Amino acid sequence: MADHLLEDFDKGVLTLTMNRPEARNAMSPDMMSKFEEAVPRAASDPSVRCLVLTGAGGAFCAGGDVKGFARAAEGRGSIEEAVSDAPRPTLEERAWSLRKAMDLSRTLFEMPKPTLAIIPGAAAGGGLSLALACDLRFALDTAKLTTAFSKIGGSGDYGGSYFLPMLVGHAKARELYFTADIISGQEAYELGMVTKVAGVDVFETESRAYAEYLASLPTTALGMMKKNLNTAMNGTLSDVFDMEALHMMRAFETEDHKRASVAFVSKEPPVFVGR
Repeated sequence: MADHLLEDFDKGVLTLTMNRPEARNAMSPDMMSKFEEAVPRAASDPSVRCLVLTGAGGAFCAGGDVKGFARAAEGRGSIEEAVSDAPRPTLEERAWSLRKAMDLSRTLFEMPKPTLAIIPGAAAGGGLSLALACDLRFALDTAKLTTAFSKIGGSGDYGGSYFLPMLVGHAKARELYFTADIISGQEAYELGMVTKVAGVDVFETESRAYAEYLASLPTTALGMMKKNLNTAMNGTLSDVFDMEALHMMRAFETEDHKRASVAFVSKEPPVFVGR
């Protein structure tokens, strides 16, 4: 069986590619278990200066495996489940299992380096939520994005209910969740869901160049910026002042700050090393 999550590392960019093109990269146990290992590892690896999420075969991620949901609804699980004597997990156990898996979105949102979703095609349901959990999103202008959950009688997971209102406002987020309307990458850009957009002829080169640009920035300072901005979402002004003061003093101690200060005086472009 092919790996459902591929890794590639180059020029400080770790790219995680969801690899189930025959299913529009719908989530699978293999994919998610690999995510659970790879993303925290990337968060703590100083050589990784930007984390990219993308999908193979012209799609980003279709979210959960709806065919599996249908089998469960009809009472037809896997052969292993059919012959097993083990009791079915309780509602609480199933909720806890999903809650644990959803920490992936929190790590993408909080990890101390930039995260970028490169969206070459369909992003739906939990797949869209993963993209929204990233700091930035670069989409093909014709990509199709949808919350999707209401179409299958679901309510949403992987943090989309938290991230989407921050980007498009609460009223528009409710509309997109209730109706599950499909919008294009260009429309998502105009709504503020997507940071950058490009046509098919330049999408691959421009999205890759953007990832490499993010990896060239002062990584440690960006990590502290993320903490400041995340604190500002729910904290008080005093909380933000405390965080900014501490992080600014820490930033002044970094090699990147020292290099940039000298480069500024010399009127030369800084070369950041990420520490």
